[in-house]
Amino acid sequence: MTALVSQIPSTIERWDAALAGEIITAHAGMEGAALPILHALQDEFGCVPKQSEPMIADALNVSRAEVHGVISFYHDFRRAPPGHHVLKLCRAESCQSNGGVELADRLLARLGIDWGGTTADRSLTVEPVYCLGLCACSPAALLDGEPMARLNDAKLETMAAEARRT
Repeated sequence: MTALVSQIPSTIERWDAALAGEIITAHAGMEGAALPILHALQDEFGCVPKQSEPMIADALNVSRAEVHGVISFYHDFRRAPPGHHVLKLCRAESCQSNGGVELADRLLARLGIDWGGTTADRSLTVEPVYCLGLCACSPAALLDGEPMARLNDAKLETMAAEARRT
């Protein structure tokens, strides 16, 4: 693929170590604190900043490798802020068997990105999701959290084009 924009940058635009420290401290006492911390950081910064890993490791008394392992294991955690809109395409069995793989491949090729990538104009990020519970109307997707079902090339292209205009 060409024009991969949203890869793993070493910094993010809005990094604030003090704010990250407050977020980590506020959640560190919770049982199973790693996931709440990661979600809160992503909610604030749009991703889980690389710079936060040692802070999380210190707060939870675990290694940086363990923190990195949790972040890389869960598909919902991002290393770079997403585009203005996020399109999550279902990759589960029902969507696959109803043409979702080919549909996704064609869209990604048209956009010039790969899974998790963001268009060069930063308007749209396309991510995989593994079952939306819309199996009876697959293939399905979420655009900014709104479910879209019975997708075909025309519907998906219209969704992507509208998202890129706004």
